[in-house]
Amino acid sequence: MRDLPRLHEISVVFIRHGLGDLVRRLGVASLLERAGEMLHWGQTTRSAQIEPQQRLRLAFEELGPTFIKLGQTLSMREDLLQPKWTTELARLRSSATPVPFEEILPVIERSLGRPHTEVFVDLEREPAGSASIAQVHRARLHDGRAVVLKVRRPGIEGKVEADLRLLSHLAQFVEKEVPEARRYQPVRVVEEFRRSMMRELDLANEAHNIERFERNFRGEPHVLIPHVFPQWTSGVMNVQEHIDGISAEDVAAVEGAGLDLKLLAARGVDNVLKMILEDGFFQADPHPGNVIYLPGNRIAMIDFGMTGRLSLARRNQIIDLLAGITRRESEPMVDVLLDWAGEEAVDEDRLAADVDELVADYGDLPVKDMRVGELIGRITAMMRTHGIVLPSDLTLMFKALISLEGLGRKYDPDFRLADQLKPFLDRAIAARYAPAEVGRRGGASLGHFLGLVGSVPRDLGRLLKDARRGRMRVDLDLKRLDSFGHKLDSTIDRITIGIMTASLVIGSSIVMTVTSGPKLFGIPFFTVLGLFGYLLAFVNSVWIIVAIWRSRRD
Repeated sequence: MRDLPRLHEISVVFIRHGLGDLVRRLGVASLLERAGEMLHWGQTTRSAQIEPQQRLRLAFEELGPTFIKLGQTLSMREDLLQPKWTTELARLRSSATPVPFEEILPVIERSLGRPHTEVFVDLEREPAGSASIAQVHRARLHDGRAVVLKVRRPGIEGKVEADLRLLSHLAQFVEKEVPEARRYQPVRVVEEFRRSMMRELDLANEAHNIERFERNFRGEPHVLIPHVFPQWTSGVMNVQEHIDGISAEDVAAVEGAGLDLKLLAARGVDNVLKMILEDGFFQADPHPGNVIYLPGNRIAMIDFGMTGRLSLARRNQIIDLLAGITRRESEPMVDVLLDWAGEEAVDEDRLAADVDELVADYGDLPVKDMRVGELIGRITAMMRTHGIVLPSDLTLMFKALISLEGLGRKYDPDFRLADQLKPFLDRAIAARYAPAEVGRRGGASLGHFLGLVGSVPRDLGRLLKDARRGRMRVDLDLKRLDSFGHKLDSTIDRITIGIMTASLVIGSSIVMTVTSGPKLFGIPFFTVLGLFGYLLAFVNSVWIIVAIWRSRRD
């Protein structure tokens, strides 16, 4: 109930952009009508005349940060959506109208716990940048060092939390009522999106990310990560070193500064590949606006709000997938894809045939002609065909690789991401089969096996004891049972009211035959009682008819 105003706002925006059918199909319209909220079905804009994917993008832009981030996340899910949808959603941008300085200043001072003049001088009123979650202001410390303040927009947290609650309810509804959508695990997707959004709202978390990247690149002379000032950092604001350089978006200025474009492209890609394949912790949005070039062909990276993490096991899967193509080995690739499919049924023969075709197309292709973005598109399209859902931690990695390839070609027309990728793959495979690593994995596997064997007698003993004491329990997970129970309850309620209505009609007919007894306003009391019974029976009948009509319409 507390989210009904926001639900109404979302519904009106969708209707205005010609997506009213979506509101009806999700059952939102009937809910709002029962709650007394008016929906303006006639309020459509010119967007109703354009393609549905464009309408959805425009609606997401109007609804604010949660839906903008959701659209950006869905734009990376080519395993779930057709390319025309992902391409359109990729156009969503997080830029937003700046919040007036008078509203931002109280946030800054509450975070500092003191007047801003005690910490900063020359705090600029005009923001250097403004996104949907936070905006940036430049300032100086009293010792003269230049800093930037990234400040969360006031009041945004409540709206985001309401949106996330509504998305969670929607995902539960879809998973329960749409059987074909269950394999895509909408509840799990929304939960992962919720965690990602909450991490991005917490600017202290971004500061921790920066500190970790700073440790990972310590000793790298060509990479600069901004220093964070933890003493002035909180969940609503982080303060970090201001880096003065040339934005990677300004190619003309980079050329004018005499920097080596090809060397910058190669170093930037090597940095991100190191994050992904060696560190397992990477900046998930390496677009040109997050890269700054410095004299000496050095590279600074900023904005670490969106990061990705890859476990060692996941990195090994990626290595197997990419190495399988370069070595023309389809079996490791099929094994990885089946592992991603989990418990879902997959036609292994068809999948193996499609993987063989992919390997044949790219296996003989010279490295210099291989486009990694195109290859990733082929892999995700194949996964979508076979109903395999891409693990959430890989969507950010694939997005980063595609962004990298585009950034590399912007500075070097002859750039090939596959050329940069091959040395990392070779080193990773060599390290995997080094004697020390083989010995370590063998020892770990032996330890796990011995632990499993040792626990068998104990587990078997517990099982037998529970069976003997009658405490053995078998859990059955019937996904539609809850929905069936609700419908059964509703049916029983209607039957009960129907029986009561019939009883009222019969009872009223009987008491109206009694003419003796007290009178009310000159009318026999039992006649009045009978008329009241008839009226109540009529109201009940109307309620049952309306309820049946609404249930059939829904």
